[in-house]
Amino acid sequence: MRVLIIAATTGYQTRAFGEAAERLGVELVFATDRCHQLDDPWQDEAIPVRFHQEHESTRAIVKAARDKPIDGLLVVGDRPTVIAAHAAQALGLPGHDPDAVRRAGNKLLARRAFQQADLPIPSFQHFSIDQDPELLASRIAYPCVVKPLTLSGSRGVIRADDRNAFVSAFRRVGRLLRQKTVRAMRDPGSQELLVEEFIEGREYAIEGLLDHGTPRILAIFDKPDPLDGPYFEETIYVTPSRAPRSNERDITRAVKAAVGALGLYHGPIHAECRIGPAGVFVLEVAARPIGGLCARALRFEGADGDLLSLEELLLRHAVGAPTAAYVREGAASGVMMIPIPRAGWMKRVEGVDEALAVKHVEEVRITAKTGQQLVPLPEGASYLGFIFARASKPIDVESALREAHGKLRFVIGPPLAVVGSEAGAE
Repeated sequence: MRVLIIAATTGYQTRAFGEAAERLGVELVFATDRCHQLDDPWQDEAIPVRFHQEHESTRAIVKAARDKPIDGLLVVGDRPTVIAAHAAQALGLPGHDPDAVRRAGNKLLARRAFQQADLPIPSFQHFSIDQDPELLASRIAYPCVVKPLTLSGSRGVIRADDRNAFVSAFRRVGRLLRQKTVRAMRDPGSQELLVEEFIEGREYAIEGLLDHGTPRILAIFDKPDPLDGPYFEETIYVTPSRAPRSNERDITRAVKAAVGALGLYHGPIHAECRIGPAGVFVLEVAARPIGGLCARALRFEGADGDLLSLEELLLRHAVGAPTAAYVREGAASGVMMIPIPRAGWMKRVEGVDEALAVKHVEEVRITAKTGQQLVPLPEGASYLGFIFARASKPIDVESALREAHGKLRFVIGPPLAVVGSEAGAE
């Protein structure tokens, strides 16, 4: 069986799929965003595609599939999701509708889809980054959240509690969206931003799988740190959730309704929601699995006791193999995405062995490299690394992650005069 992985680059998430494929005996074919005129620069035999050229890229994938037929398709990251939907249609494979994926990847289109389906949404407005925030400030209800339409991972998301904070946030997000690396994505939505009502409450992340229109929730992650701004840096994910069962049912119902409103159909989904006094608000549903190395926090147990990684589960699903018998393992698990404390360049990391010695910690993976320029949120696009823990109780997982993080010491040099925004990302 052969599965196509469409990804921005062959980084650590695609390597995880490679390891899973080897265990399952599945052959992988990659399609990555690169210049077709270069002769396999990374020596990975990947199909060269350009994410801003959807139809040309789809034709390149179809052409390559004539020699190596494709039995299933998966996508890594947000940018390739639309091409993946087109490719699935062209290859006759189950997948998402391209228009549904486009709605899911654009916060304004998603809000409109939820609104039409009569789902709870914050009040919102959208503006061009070229508009004058001084003139807009009187039209805004505070507190509000300013966010790009298309970036992910809380990048460019800023809370504003008054007029001055709004003007500052608007201009700051505008500067981010004018950066060369963002404009290079050639996404029309990247030159607009959303301003919406701030929603009180706690946030949760949901990992799910759609099977020909039928949604299945694989895991609900608590985000135990309050995400109230001014920035919304995600750090700790822990599952199973400690929320009341009634809240879990409400979250599941809300995510399934949001999936239906967007029109998503087949494949993995990753959703974010906030729940508070006003109920459950689905913030987004991405047509791809959880990003980076975070998938290592999930394992799924079969009827005979065998364990699958999330990547193995998704590969099985991609080729049509049964997955319903696999449920999230009984142990609690979690991941900490190690935040960048300040801008600068990475000198070294101390205390890794001490962090690994913390009870319940399974792995500490530092992904930022020595000499890399580090950019924190809201402009930044990466983390310093990841800590993983597993225990019988969620509270023990959370405690282990916090203790391990406290053992780490990051020695960071002063920022250079010009700092990029992609430091630490593969």
